[in-house]
Amino acid sequence: MFDITQVMELLPHRYPFLLVDRILEFEPNKRIVGLKNVTINEPFFQGHFPGHPIMPGVLLIEAMAQTGGVLALKSIPEEDVKKKVIYFMSIDKAKFRKPVLPGDQVRLEITVIKQRGNIQSLQTVARVDGAVVAQAEMMAMIVDK
Repeated sequence: MFDITQVMELLPHRYPFLLVDRILEFEPNKRIVGLKNVTINEPFFQGHFPGHPIMPGVLLIEAMAQTGGVLALKSIPEEDVKKKVIYFMSIDKAKFRKPVLPGDQVRLEITVIKQRGNIQSLQTVARVDGAVVAQAEMMAMIVDK
């Protein structure tokens, strides 16, 4: 639904920290599905771990959070998007199930659990080939820049 150019119009992140390549599905204020293509060229593989490259779990969390950021920003009026920024508030129940390796395609599935004013609670799941690799509950706040 949204390519990398459209994602970059919404998120302030840039290389090497932009961790969402494409949005596949989107329902405003409800859910979003993003995609992260993992290649051996990722800069973090130089040190995590030499000879045994594994995507750091914290970056999987960040990829899910960025996808949630796209959901939040695409759910507000378009004229307000440039005036807003999203702050990560909390993470709970984070679990890492399987390693993510070079060549994997990570499907980032985010669902709104609850929304109260400018705060959203999200259920996040990352999958590779249908298998859950990471999951967490997160909270974020949309505020003026």
